[in-house]
Amino acid sequence: MGRVLIRDVMTTDVHSVRKTTPFKDIARILAGRGISALPVADDECTVVGVVSEADLLHKEIDPAPPRLVARFSRRRAKGAGRVAADLMTAPAVTIDADASIVEGARRMLDNGVKRLPVVDRYGKLVGIVSRWDLVRLFARADDELREEIVHDVLERALCLPPAEATAAVAVTDGVVTLTGRLERKSLVPITVSLTRRVPGVVDVVDHLTFAMDDTHLKPAEPGDYGVTHDLWHQR
Repeated sequence: MGRVLIRDVMTTDVHSVRKTTPFKDIARILAGRGISALPVADDECTVVGVVSEADLLHKEIDPAPPRLVARFSRRRAKGAGRVAADLMTAPAVTIDADASIVEGARRMLDNGVKRLPVVDRYGKLVGIVSRWDLVRLFARADDELREEIVHDVLERALCLPPAEATAAVAVTDGVVTLTGRLERKSLVPITVSLTRRVPGVVDVVDHLTFAMDDTHLKPAEPGDYGVTHDLWHQR
């Protein structure tokens, strides 16, 4: 079971503009491509800002005369802007291509943005990710979700026999119901946590039981390692 990264869902066909790109050209690109924002990049393809349709809307407000812009708010300054450098929001809120989709969602919500320029380790533009790119993961079919949970979570991570794993999972409208009996109580929260991490899962209903309560045991030295061990000790 692999963690879904921003690079897995981002769009690589991304259009950017330069700081010198005129207002009209920005408006044409946004309207022509049906997008809400554009990265602003320098000659080295490093992202230096983002210009959005909201930035352009300041033009509808009476702008301050250029010689008086310094005396007015940033909003009025944008209203007087003629090129991307005047209009853009800087520094840009970006995300690394190897970040998780969870971090992408958190960064969008925390900053109130709809799109994030995606950069490599050097800050170079490699793509763009939108809210839609993340939301579409929830459109995965129930059968597809069930197959991934059975194979990756129960069979591969927890080593359940195929017959038991198949019988333990039901998915309806993205809501996963887990049933069946696990060997140890400590595996229950781990199973639920791993299932929640599968992209497209809306919620998890836990009806799991266990044969032995091992939560009160504390071995002198850890005897198992890997995904289940790490998750348990990070709780």
